Amino acid sequence: MTQIVTRFAPSPTGLLHLGHAYSALFAWKIAQKRGGRFLMRLEDIDINRCRPNFVADLHQDLAWLGLRWPTPVRQQSHHFAFYQKALEDLKRMGVLYPCFCTRKDLERELTDMFGAPHYAPSGPDGPLYPGTCRTLTDDQRSQQLATGKAHAWRLNMDKALFRASRSGQDLSWIDERAGLQPLAAELMGDIVLGRKDIPTSYHLAVTLDDHLQGITLVTRGRDLFPASHIHRLLQILFGLDHPRWYHHDLVKDAQGQRMAKRRQSLSLKAMREAGQTAEEVMAKLDLSKAF
Repeated sequence: MTQIVTRFAPSPTGLLHLGHAYSALFAWKIAQKRGGRFLMRLEDIDINRCRPNFVADLHQDLAWLGLRWPTPVRQQSHHFAFYQKALEDLKRMGVLYPCFCTRKDLERELTDMFGAPHYAPSGPDGPLYPGTCRTLTDDQRSQQLATGKAHAWRLNMDKALFRASRSGQDLSWIDERAGLQPLAAELMGDIVLGRKDIPTSYHLAVTLDDHLQGITLVTRGRDLFPASHIHRLLQILFGLDHPRWYHHDLVKDAQGQRMAKRRQSLSLKAMREAGQTAEEVMAKLDLSKAF
């Protein structure tokens, strides 16, 4: 029987809060309960927002909670060449195209098409990309690339799904709470998988790293449920083993809003420095109801 391997993979773009604590403890406890292993990974591809001091703080926070993990920890920013190779593989498959649209370009295009961006067809992450650069000719793309113009690499969802359908692989995935899920990656549209300056995205890096590290159970919040369709599609395209998923509940504040760095939710560091104990934090989270 395959040993269960879970992971917690924070982005060091700010201080950890109770929502992060819940996710980390959930992955750690479920690995313990099933006699498996727990890993930690730093998802720090956002080179403009990630900071070394946040890395140090999150290590202290997780150790304070009593978590332990093998070292060294995989740090995604040290492996851009690995992700670049995967991006090149997708280009050779013919399922990527360069997109030269800026955010203002997209807002203008969606307004012209639908009257306002918020009236456009939407997916879990907002308005779907309208396909502006998908129809460029090879010559037009080559000319734009030759000028060095900033661009992203988008997944041509139609071509990717067609290739997946001919792969002979299982076009589904399993969430341990919600059960069998038919692949529905089209809900996300032509997502970005890499950029000129950063040759990967969250979706690409997390899929490759979960395979590389032998993760057998991906545990994360329910807000990332739709992303698992994309990750399963990428696994099929690359011919990777695929794990099971467990999308747990989200921790919410007194106003019923989920914890988030952008809302400056109370940090674990602040709790720790105020004299709270890890036991008090864990009692507040009450993971006993999660399993």
